[in-house]
Amino acid sequence: MPNQAFDRAAALADVSRLLAACYYEPGPEFAEERLFDAMIEAAQRIDAALAEKASLLKTAFEADSQQELLVDYAHLFLGPVGLLALPYESAWLEKQGVPSSEATQALLDLFADGGFEVDPEFRDLPDHVAVELEFLYTTCFRMAAAIRDGDQAAIVELTDLRQRLIDLHLGRWCPDFCAAVNAGAQCRFYRELADLTVQFIAVARREGA
Repeated sequence: MPNQAFDRAAALADVSRLLAACYYEPGPEFAEERLFDAMIEAAQRIDAALAEKASLLKTAFEADSQQELLVDYAHLFLGPVGLLALPYESAWLEKQGVPSSEATQALLDLFADGGFEVDPEFRDLPDHVAVELEFLYTTCFRMAAAIRDGDQAAIVELTDLRQRLIDLHLGRWCPDFCAAVNAGAQCRFYRELADLTVQFIAVARREGA
């Protein structure tokens, strides 16, 4: 059982990290580094339906041209006009009546609780969907190490961090964000990415329940 728990935590970490990468500008390195094969392999260790979704994401990436992906990425996430799916938590929580500064500060406080620092080379806002997925990766990676070492205190702390991230942040705004991606995407890749993101967050939430 401990080995199974370790493997699932490690697999969750891998999917989180690879999913985060998909929210950066698409490039040939996605295929060159076998990102989707690694994602499928990790997802298979967690949930068969999740692995099937990851396979669809790979197929969609291979079907769309690099130029089509770049245009869709810019149109969805960058603007400068007609931005369809703002990839920032604060933008979506503001629609729920939460001031953007309050939403961002709550997330930064959570990062601080987890000893997580955004890379100083990152030139975007800290509540970007990729950053939150990378924080989820960090908590899952550390969880796997805590399970391996039998560190019960760390397991409890990391379980709490992960659930706070999902319940108060990712799970609160990503469904609406992903619905906007699905509605606005021209490329199948981004529709599949949106569906996979929602499904993965639901799986990660169940893992900590």
